[in-house]
Amino acid sequence: MPISGRFVAQYTSLLLVIGFLALLGIVGTTIWLGEQARIYSNDATGARDTRISAVELRSALQSAESSQRGFLISGNEIYLAPYDSAKVSAQRQLDRLKSLLAPYAESAAMLQRLAVVVSDKIGEMDRTIALKNAQQDSEALALFRTNRGKALMDEANVFLSSVIRATDERLTTGVAEQNENAARLRWVSIIGGIVIVFVVGGVTIVGMRYAGDIAQARDEVRDLNTHLEKRVAERTADLGRALDRAEVLLAEVNHRVANSLMMVASLVRLQSNAVQNQAAKDALAETEARIYAISDVHKRLYSSGDVRLVALDEYLSGLLNQLQSSMQSEGHGASLDYHLEPLKLATDSSINLGVVVTEWVTNAFKYAYPDRRGEVRVNLKRLPDGRGELLVEDDGIGRSGDGLAKGTGLGTRLVKAMAGNVGGEIQYFGRQPGTSARLTFPVPAE
Repeated sequence: MPISGRFVAQYTSLLLVIGFLALLGIVGTTIWLGEQARIYSNDATGARDTRISAVELRSALQSAESSQRGFLISGNEIYLAPYDSAKVSAQRQLDRLKSLLAPYAESAAMLQRLAVVVSDKIGEMDRTIALKNAQQDSEALALFRTNRGKALMDEANVFLSSVIRATDERLTTGVAEQNENAARLRWVSIIGGIVIVFVVGGVTIVGMRYAGDIAQARDEVRDLNTHLEKRVAERTADLGRALDRAEVLLAEVNHRVANSLMMVASLVRLQSNAVQNQAAKDALAETEARIYAISDVHKRLYSSGDVRLVALDEYLSGLLNQLQSSMQSEGHGASLDYHLEPLKLATDSSINLGVVVTEWVTNAFKYAYPDRRGEVRVNLKRLPDGRGELLVEDDGIGRSGDGLAKGTGLGTRLVKAMAGNVGGEIQYFGRQPGTSARLTFPVPAE
C-alpha cells in the first residue's frame, strides 16, 4: 500500500523527536556524571586532607612525647629541641581537623573529646618537663610512672585511627561510585546510539519506499498514456496535474525535513549554551554544524525548481558563509576564501559533500592557526576527466606526525564514510606550511 506525503512527514518528525530525545538523554547523563565527578573530587580532596591532618597530629604528639621522655631520662635539654615545634604542629593540625570535620555532625563528640585528650596530654608533658627543670626528679618520675600520659596517648591514637579509617572508607566508596557512574554512562551511550541508528534507518526506509511509490506511480502513468492514445488530450492534462502534485508533495517533504532539522539544530544550540563542560559544548557545536549542512540541502530543494539535483556552488557558498560566521563568533581568527564552479549533484551526494566540507573547514578553523590569524581556502571544480574535485587548504601548522587530524577522530571517520557514499577518493597533502585535503568524486554529465 503506497504511503502518503503526510505520513512521511509525520513519521519522519516522530523519528527525529525520538533521536533528539536519545541525544538529550546522552547529553543529560554526561552533564549529571560530570557534576557527580566534581562532587567526588571535592570530597576526595577533603578526605585526603583529613587523613593527612590526622596522621600529622599523631606524628606531632609522638614527636613531643619522644622529646619529653628523652629529657626525663637523660636530663639533656637537647632532647627538647623539637618539643615546642611539635606542640605547635599538634595544635595546628587539631584545629585543621576540626575545620575539615565540621560538616560531619557525627564527629562533633569525638572531636570534642580528642581536643580534651590532646590538651591533657600536652599539659601532662609540660608538667613533667617543668618538674625536671626544677630538679624535682622524683616528682617528675612519679608523675611519669602514673602512666596517665600513656593512657592519653592511647586514647588519642584510637580517635585518630578511627578518623584515618573513616577517610579511607570514604575514598573507597567514592571510587566505587565513580566506577558505577562510568558503567551507567556506557550503557546510556550504547542504548542512545542504538536508538539513533534505528531512527536513521527508519527515516531512510520510509524515504526509499516513498521514492519507490512515486517512481511506480510515474511508470503506471506512462503505461496508461501508451495504451490509451485516443484519450491523449484528457490524460495529458491529468498526467500534468499528477506530476505537479508529486513535485509539490516532494517539495513539501523537503520543506518539512528542512524545518525539522533546523529545529533540531536550534535545540542543540540551546543545549550547548546551557552546558558548562567545554568538551560537551564543542561536541554539540559540531553536531549543530552537521545538522545545518544536511538541512540546507533540503531547504534549497524545496526553494528551487529541480528537486533531484542540487546546485553545488549555491549550496556550498551558503554553507561556507554560515560556517565562517559560526567559527568567527566562537573566537577562531581564520578567514575563508572560496571559488566554486557551477556543478550539480544528486541530493544524497550533495548531503555527503556538505558534511565533508563542514568537517574539513571546521577542523581547519579550529586547529590550523592556534596562535595567529590565517586563511582557509575552498575550491570546487570539474576535472578534465569529468570528475569533480573539492580542495580545502590552509597555511597552518599542518597535521600531526602520525598523519591523523586533531580532535576526537569522529570527524575523520565521518569524512571517510561520506566519501565512500559518493564513490569518492580522499587524499591529504602536507604543504610548506599547512595542509591540503582533496576529494575527487563522480559528477553526472551535463
